[in-house]
Amino acid sequence: MNHDQILRRYRLVLGAFMVGLVLSGVTAFPLLHELELLAQILGIPADAVPSALGGLQFWIATVRDGLRAMHAAYPWLAYGTDWLAFGHIVIAFFFIGPWRDPVANAWVLQIGLVACAGVLPLALICGMIRGIPFYWRLIDCTFGILGALPLLYCLKLTRQLRR
Repeated sequence: MNHDQILRRYRLVLGAFMVGLVLSGVTAFPLLHELELLAQILGIPADAVPSALGGLQFWIATVRDGLRAMHAAYPWLAYGTDWLAFGHIVIAFFFIGPWRDPVANAWVLQIGLVACAGVLPLALICGMIRGIPFYWRLIDCTFGILGALPLLYCLKLTRQLRR
């Protein structure tokens, strides 16, 4: 592969990573609506009592009911997930530097990998403290693992660009 092909592949992969960050941020804004939709897709009645359900349906109904109660009594708490969304979008902007100049900004990819690695202990430890089911914590861990894959690939391509 020549330099231009490597750079094009690098930018495609890093661009997809950045889009993923933005999308994961944007989806943090309408959490209650998303949970209502997911519950509907999973066949969970709107008035279902979570304790009458099992497995994933139990968890989705529990989270949906928690969000409903929070929105009804304390709607301002959703402001926290608004900031979570904003943070994802801002983090995506930091990858513009590596997208423009991969070799000079490889350090940003390395910091991104540290952040991806940090997802695992955060999900496992804080998830346990917050009472998140283990299988759901494992799903959260996959975000760190899947996020690391394109960054590792981009670092490999950066080494090729450096030559």
